[in-house]
Amino acid sequence: MQTHYLTGGSPDQESIGSETKRSSVSSSSRSHNRKEFLSRFVDSQTLTARLEDWFELISEKSGQKKSAFDVPFELIELQKFDYALEGVSFQQLVRMPNAVYASTSDAVEATAYLAIEDFLHAGAKGLWEAFWSQDDPMPFSVSCLYNENLKFYQAEKAIGNGKLGGLCATGVLLNNPRHPHGKWDHILELALLRPGIGSAAVGSDQQLTLSVLGEALFYAIRILLSRSLSRLNFSESPNCAYVLLVDSQYGGVVKVEGDVDKLEFDVNNVYNCSVDWIKKHCKVSVSPIDRIWNKLGNANWGDIGALQVLFATFHCIVQYSGMPKHSIEDLAADHGPRLQTRRVARQLGDSRVNGHGLFRFQRRSVSPEIVEVPDESIKIKSEELIMKLDVGSVLWLEDSECQKGYLINDVLNNNELQYYIASPVKDPGESLFLYVGSHPSQLEPAWEDMNLWYQVQRQTKILTIMRQKGLSSKYLPQLSASGRIVHPGQCSKPSSGGNCDHPWCGTPILVTSPVGETVVDMVNAGRFGVDEAIRCCHDCISALSTASSTDIRHGDIRPENIIHVASGGRHPYFVLVGWGHAILEDRDRPAMNLHFSSTYALQEGKLCSASDAESLVYVLYFACGGALPDLDSVEGALQWRENSWSRRMIQKKLGELSTLLKAFADYVDSLCGTPYPIDYDIWLRRLRRNIQDDDHGKEVDTSG
Repeated sequence: MQTHYLTGGSPDQESIGSETKRSSVSSSSRSHNRKEFLSRFVDSQTLTARLEDWFELISEKSGQKKSAFDVPFELIELQKFDYALEGVSFQQLVRMPNAVYASTSDAVEATAYLAIEDFLHAGAKGLWEAFWSQDDPMPFSVSCLYNENLKFYQAEKAIGNGKLGGLCATGVLLNNPRHPHGKWDHILELALLRPGIGSAAVGSDQQLTLSVLGEALFYAIRILLSRSLSRLNFSESPNCAYVLLVDSQYGGVVKVEGDVDKLEFDVNNVYNCSVDWIKKHCKVSVSPIDRIWNKLGNANWGDIGALQVLFATFHCIVQYSGMPKHSIEDLAADHGPRLQTRRVARQLGDSRVNGHGLFRFQRRSVSPEIVEVPDESIKIKSEELIMKLDVGSVLWLEDSECQKGYLINDVLNNNELQYYIASPVKDPGESLFLYVGSHPSQLEPAWEDMNLWYQVQRQTKILTIMRQKGLSSKYLPQLSASGRIVHPGQCSKPSSGGNCDHPWCGTPILVTSPVGETVVDMVNAGRFGVDEAIRCCHDCISALSTASSTDIRHGDIRPENIIHVASGGRHPYFVLVGWGHAILEDRDRPAMNLHFSSTYALQEGKLCSASDAESLVYVLYFACGGALPDLDSVEGALQWRENSWSRRMIQKKLGELSTLLKAFADYVDSLCGTPYPIDYDIWLRRLRRNIQDDDHGKEVDTSG
């Protein structure tokens, strides 16, 4: 590892000098301490040495786990991002020399820095043009950091001026003509070229060494400290920094997030204070180390190694430039049509046999394309590959305790996905919703399977968490059962886990209660009036109140995700279902729906405190006869919201049925986009007084 003792002082001397003077003496003192702290935080080795106890402790706690740290990106996020990048062209012109550190040649190392600079530039440029703008020039540049004076130089110029030995990192920075050598608060991300990264690659038994991780933490803290002194307006939280680790073939991502305001700025003890902050207030995530460059030195843009580096770059651009014009969801949604077009062009047959994502290949004519041929070792007939769940079918589920059978009574469709009403074999009188997920190892899943994952696997996780936290409300769905399908024939899955060769093996199943009719169906049948609107508003608010008590937010409220339950009780009620897109932590993202997502969700890609309530208002507006326009873009959806609220169209429509619903819409409008929480209790009381039944006392008040 190269030792970096930064002798150039604070990286933000110019920006510090131009800082606006604080009116408060205490504020000025804090700023001075922070600048002094940063100017003394200069030695990566000292920080690394003092992290040894911390590193040993978390390594021991991780036990047999491959990594002691969580990953910064979930596989499902990378898969969706991969779909979005299908039509994006990246081109790295300078090849990475193979086995950079097998030779001490300056020429080899110089080419490596040129290749990294080229790789980062190609990635940032491709992302900018795909997601933000093809017309506006990319507002970023890529340069190498020289440790003697903390300035950035183009790799070619640095090498030409004899600075190769002092290069310590490569960064993506905001363009700033006034500061051609860069400023640290303008750094989007840094990449460290370090030997030995490949030894911790996927498939090996080794983990990243503390020397490498400690250096990444050192640079991340410097970036976060510099941002805290910056006058820039960050579109996303600046309390998160990404550091890339690369060698001649492999690479990974280290994500460091934490509020540096919680760091104790003792200028006489900078390293111990930093270590203490890492232990108490910082979350470190490390991605798997995977191949980025092939042996010819070309980037494997479509593989997971380069993909997670690009995803880190995407998040860095969001921090500085805001949410993109074209969301990941928008671009990924084109995956299915693109896939179908390719299959038709290659004459591979219909990709949607029997309405499921399972398909079979056919070779209809001589073609230069490589096509799938039947594998004689698979004895299952092609017709058996298709899961046919018709009315009267019996499906068996296996959980951790036993096997359970379910009789399919009805096949439903919510305009996106198919699901079922089923009865337990042991209790034919009970009705339940049954959802069948996508096989976890399907080779080329369609965009539909992403939605299936949210509907089944992620919703199972959310409902399990609700149960573990003791959330109980009749307005929330209940987890009845979850597990894996029991397929016909002998199962030959290995004892160590995994699935056998049968295409159904391992397919996840989710069973929930109660069963009801969606608001969409009620509206279409003309059965949604003022009483139902008030009851729906009350019951959904109650569900949101219960969930928010444990910091769970829905994130996908729409008419298809609210059901009307009429059987088994004296009074019908509504249940808020479809919790697959629920928000548990900051990195979670809500579903994007042009008609029903909140304004903040469309603008920022996340929820504010009033977002779920705003979505509920749109649902009530629709259910009460409000006209929804044809929308085909986020910009159009935002414009419709702006016009509707400014002209009070939503309030007027709801006011035609109920002044209370109109008042609720006004209340939500006043909170949209603000950090102020919804006062659920007061609206539950007001709505309850207007519900037309005489059995209020028997309702369970779950608003607390």
